[in-house]
Amino acid sequence: MHNKRFVFGVALLALSTGGCGLAAAAGPEQNVVVPAEPTMIDFVDPAGVSGLSTETVTEGHAAHGSRYVHITYPSLAGAPALVTALREQARRQLRDFRTRTGDEISDPRPELNVEWQLAAASPDAVGVRLRTGEFTGARWENSTRTLWYDPRSGTTTGSIGLLAGDDARRRLVTLVKEQLKDRGAQVERDAVTADDDQFDSMAFNRAGDLVVEFDDCQLTPCRLGRLAVAVPAKRAAPLLSGFGHRAQQATLDGTAHSGRATGTAPRSADTPADTHRDTHRPPQNDTPGGPFAAPPRSPAAVSNRAGTVNCAATKCVALTFDDGPSPHTAELLDILKRENARATFFVVGANAAAQPDLLRRMSDEGHLVGNHSWSHTDLSKPGTAKIADSLERTRDAVAAAIGQAPTLVRPPYGAVSGMLRNVARDQGFPLVTWDVDASDQQGGTTRDIVDRSVHDAHPGAIILLHDIHRESVAAVPDILKRLRGKGYTFVTVPELYGPAGMQAGRLYRSGSEPSRKQPLT
Repeated sequence: MHNKRFVFGVALLALSTGGCGLAAAAGPEQNVVVPAEPTMIDFVDPAGVSGLSTETVTEGHAAHGSRYVHITYPSLAGAPALVTALREQARRQLRDFRTRTGDEISDPRPELNVEWQLAAASPDAVGVRLRTGEFTGARWENSTRTLWYDPRSGTTTGSIGLLAGDDARRRLVTLVKEQLKDRGAQVERDAVTADDDQFDSMAFNRAGDLVVEFDDCQLTPCRLGRLAVAVPAKRAAPLLSGFGHRAQQATLDGTAHSGRATGTAPRSADTPADTHRDTHRPPQNDTPGGPFAAPPRSPAAVSNRAGTVNCAATKCVALTFDDGPSPHTAELLDILKRENARATFFVVGANAAAQPDLLRRMSDEGHLVGNHSWSHTDLSKPGTAKIADSLERTRDAVAAAIGQAPTLVRPPYGAVSGMLRNVARDQGFPLVTWDVDASDQQGGTTRDIVDRSVHDAHPGAIILLHDIHRESVAAVPDILKRLRGKGYTFVTVPELYGPAGMQAGRLYRSGSEPSRKQPLT
């Protein structure tokens, strides 16, 4: 495979070799050729983009709060205007969701989930596609928005910036209506207008066709799910702005080094199956399996220092960090290494696939990497197929990065159902929550986080923290110092349970809680 790695500089994006290539994210069936679908988009492998990290906005867990929120977006070094636009978009979506859902606790909880893919990444154009899923009690509704960044000017625009003005937009309406002609009576062709909100998600496929995506319920009944059209490249060309042409070429340059070139099977939400998606399913990442396939029969993940501490004779505590990797994870690893302490990282699969180097460092330095689902949707809501998919994709992404498959699952928000426990049992995963909550998701100062962690700690405690928060990472040195002063040793979660081990499908909240009291479903 021809590898390229994009380095984002302050003035210009410069190319350098190394890392993983611009492979379209493929599933585990790496040698199966899937027939081309015009509205399929080959997304750039984020692990091949230097200077990329992820930022996360999240709130709520099963113990308190009225809603579940998890929003992630990429942060690119040297592209401040893009990062600012993505951050403002996240804040706007969160603010609107809070307003619409209120503060009253309902069951099932309303949920907002936003994930991302790179539609292009080159010195000429960067495209970030945001996929939003909302659950407000009846069903999941999905929408997309694609923002484009011009490295030459340092500016960010919506998808409409790909077009050469208002006349081009009106002509695009005509072309889109033509493409929708044979889609059936349930498609409201006459509802297509030149409004910004109808052309807020546009990108290019591997042939250079302009792919226009519409939100659920926008032109069709909600139950039909995603609707998209592909305007042929030759017909789209006269409509494109100068930047639009560069974005189109950036996409073509990227797919030249994608899975297509190596005979693999790039997949995305832009496959026909997604067009008639189950409207009750949570939002799914558009590239099942993540960007890499897991090594065959990967060994179970284990700390390379497991067995060095006997927690039956020593006061042990397990620090756990959720939702990363993040821009603060490297600093946290520095602290843990300096203080000779180990932790368990429950990583979100999409973040893990984008930053495999950090996962390798976790594993190399004696920490344990666990599974926190692919996109942090509440796994107590969907059916078994969606739960299994989310856990399997994360397992594959972690195994591809560290050569070991994660054996522990922490359910997003700590929300557990009988169906989730059944899937975990079938897949061989113990479920891990916590019995000490540092409450860093609810804000507070570094001192607050330290005090809560230390005050509630006890032998066998599983302490919940999040490495997505700067304050949480800053709290770790004092947590380590104060707990060590009380005689505690820091181990990974399985070490709390010693030779008895942990069983698939069981729920573990604390090492001091006898596992025999945790029934299987």
